[in-house]
Amino acid sequence: MNYNDDEQDDLFEIFHQLKDIDETIYGLIIQLFRKENIEDCVGFLSGNENQRHFEQYIFKEKNQTQTEKEQRFYLVSNNIIQITNAIKKIKDHDFNKQNYSEEIYIEFNQDLIKKISKTQQITQCLKFFVLLTAIDSTFIQCGSNSLNLLIQMKVDLRNQNFEKIRIQNVSLVGANFARCNLSESQFENVDISGINLSGALLFNCKWKNLRIHELNKLDGHIHNVYSVSFSPDGTTIVSGSADQSIRLWDVKTGKQIAKLDGHTFWVYSVCFSPDGTKIASGSADNSIRLWDVKTGKQTAKLNGHSQWVQSVCFSPDGISLASGSADKSIRLWDVQTKKKKVKINGHIEGVRSVCFSPNGYTLASSSDDQSIRLWDAKTGKLQTKLGGHTNTVYSVCFSPDGTKLASSSYDRSIRLWDAKTRQQQTELYGHTNTVYSVCFSPDSNTLTSGSDDASIRLWDVKVRILNKVNLDGHPSNVWSVCFSPDGTTLASGSNDKSIILWDVQTGSQKGKLYGHSYGVRSLCFSSDGTTLASGSDDKSIRLWDVKTRQQKSKFDGHFSFVWSVCFSSDCTTLASGSDDSSIRLWDVTTGQQKGRLDGHSSSVWSVCFSPDGNELASGSNDRSILLWDFKTGQQKASLKGHTNSVYSVCFSPDSNTLASGSYDNSIRLWNVKTRQQKAKLDGHSRGVISICFSPDSTTLASGSFDNSIRLWDVKTGLQKEILDGHSVSVWSVCFSPDGYTLASGSFDNSIRLWDIKSRQQKVQQDGHSNDFNSVCISLDGNTLVSQNSSNDPDQKIFKDIIVQSRPPLSKYNSISGAQNNITILLISQQPIFLSLGALVLNGEFFNYNGFDLRPFLESKGSCILENYKQIKKKSNENDTII
Repeated sequence: MNYNDDEQDDLFEIFHQLKDIDETIYGLIIQLFRKENIEDCVGFLSGNENQRHFEQYIFKEKNQTQTEKEQRFYLVSNNIIQITNAIKKIKDHDFNKQNYSEEIYIEFNQDLIKKISKTQQITQCLKFFVLLTAIDSTFIQCGSNSLNLLIQMKVDLRNQNFEKIRIQNVSLVGANFARCNLSESQFENVDISGINLSGALLFNCKWKNLRIHELNKLDGHIHNVYSVSFSPDGTTIVSGSADQSIRLWDVKTGKQIAKLDGHTFWVYSVCFSPDGTKIASGSADNSIRLWDVKTGKQTAKLNGHSQWVQSVCFSPDGISLASGSADKSIRLWDVQTKKKKVKINGHIEGVRSVCFSPNGYTLASSSDDQSIRLWDAKTGKLQTKLGGHTNTVYSVCFSPDGTKLASSSYDRSIRLWDAKTRQQQTELYGHTNTVYSVCFSPDSNTLTSGSDDASIRLWDVKVRILNKVNLDGHPSNVWSVCFSPDGTTLASGSNDKSIILWDVQTGSQKGKLYGHSYGVRSLCFSSDGTTLASGSDDKSIRLWDVKTRQQKSKFDGHFSFVWSVCFSSDCTTLASGSDDSSIRLWDVTTGQQKGRLDGHSSSVWSVCFSPDGNELASGSNDRSILLWDFKTGQQKASLKGHTNSVYSVCFSPDSNTLASGSYDNSIRLWNVKTRQQKAKLDGHSRGVISICFSPDSTTLASGSFDNSIRLWDVKTGLQKEILDGHSVSVWSVCFSPDGYTLASGSFDNSIRLWDIKSRQQKVQQDGHSNDFNSVCISLDGNTLVSQNSSNDPDQKIFKDIIVQSRPPLSKYNSISGAQNNITILLISQQPIFLSLGALVLNGEFFNYNGFDLRPFLESKGSCILENYKQIKKKSNENDTII
């Protein structure tokens, strides 16, 4: 411990002295400091001659009696004295000298926060110290540490005026500055990883020596890394280098798994076979080699190119291997016979990279001639030519979902292209030298790149994510979350045995429910919103009064974990499914067990009432789906077809169709009346955990262990869309009542909202420290979305700017609508850097390596207004630009 044991008590005492301060006094002081251009705040507050300023404030209110004026004068004067004394003490305290966000102060800060977090006046005091940095330079470190404490305390910092604040030597990881005015602010040696700048004003800022950990870096190669590739299961990266070696890396840990030696010159390209058992490599020794992944041994050597083999790529079916060479040709090889099948000519310089589209119909290639070309993989005919890079294009790669094509170049840039329209989407900057290779992860969310700067970098290429507020409260896994019908409350159940009720708008805790003796697995609100049901590992089910937060009933009867609970549409019956293989029906009013449904031979994972109230469906680990008349307790039908556990069952809103999701990777649609299978939906590469119908019954959403969400056309059974964004299994999906929004919950600890019409992710919600098993949108469709008041001054500034700059902005991001799309809640553990709709004008933004972060901000959705000025000038339009 590098600080004094008494230091925490000293600091707490300073803050504690301010616990009764009228918070409006802080605003008055800052206002006076700005008006009088004060630089020495202690001197100003200590001067008796400045008392008149405060007297003007005290006596400005009319209709006050003399007694009231005297009381007010005494209160304000006393508050000023207390604030002045506190400022004097903290000026010489280590809190104004040291970086209290360093690791040695973690325990110190946690203990301090426990003492001060419940006192609103102390929170206002910390904000005051932050604003003080814009006025008096002697309090910069104090203000910086205060801002760090506010962030750790989860204080709402959105829509604040932080103009001209000066922050240094501190961590702001996870700070939520959505819609804040940070113009003319100065940041020096600040960690801004995961901060939210969505909708913020960033005019004339000076941000230097910044740290932002958006990229992971794998070190090991001793020379240039020319090629990288993900294994099909996403757990391993293979890289090829000028050091003549091939190396295998563990994606999760970043550690080297193996090193493959054999090539006698630079290894230009490496690629996994679709089944993950083989690796192909191309080298400057003119050869192609095949390797056994398990043993690390070379299994074949293919000769034929007359010059360096600069790229190799397996076809999606693994039957063919494409290779591109400095001899300007592309060749297709039969992997089994090791013979050449086709030779494609067309590039006028050496071919640097080849890549098959996921469906195998198109082959992309890049060249020293600065072009990217797309070929018919069967005929070898040219389909199109893409231009944009200003130098050699070293690598091209399709995303696994087939929607994007990435390219990298000697010009140090990475470009993303729309595979369908063939238009460029964005550019990624970060490498300090030539980018030799790019490759997508299997879920299409991450792009890895290898560069001449001897680094491998991982890029997040998901759709933009908006505003967040962290919700911390559970010290263990969060198994279930559920919205109240009116959308104002979010309930979360955890392995810590508790249930927390959250205020959706503010992100603050409304209450905590205790009673279960083991983890809470499942939650469900009654349709009238008055009651919350919970199922637990303690084998019990409990009903809670949402208003009083008191336990109403406890249902005992199950012999093992309760996996699922569900209210009937009329709220009179609660169904529960358990690890004891049984389903139980409970009378919600009396708390008595109404019935027990036995039929499954293993765990019951899911129970669901039909909307018309006629049937109950259940899915089980025994691979079957059973339909029940829950009024009589009789089993009406058994639906068989799945070859593994049935994790989820869901009735369509019209009650005509039942959908089921299984660990056998499939979704099946059943005709409720005939009990016959209508369709089998294949597409997920791993088990399907959750399914949900859209309100109009036309679309089915599914979440899977393969980390993806898929949308299906119920009528045709065809896949409509893949929504990628989650990095781990998607445990729950749920449509909003209007069908425009889909919510998803994942074991990556996040909830995400998706715009179904545009197929874009609307928001990711972070804050919980562990897994999510369930998510539900409220009946009124409010979910987690909110908008700021039009009376907010910063909002008005933002709108005025948008109005003035709309014409050129419309050519880029949809900024004109950004002010209406920023939402209030992001629930996840890992902070993500956000800046959608941030307005950047002039200023400086550099990291500690001197790299200009403005392109990075723009890639995250910020508006670099100087760029729009240039666009305006070129377009000769008559609209006014800022």
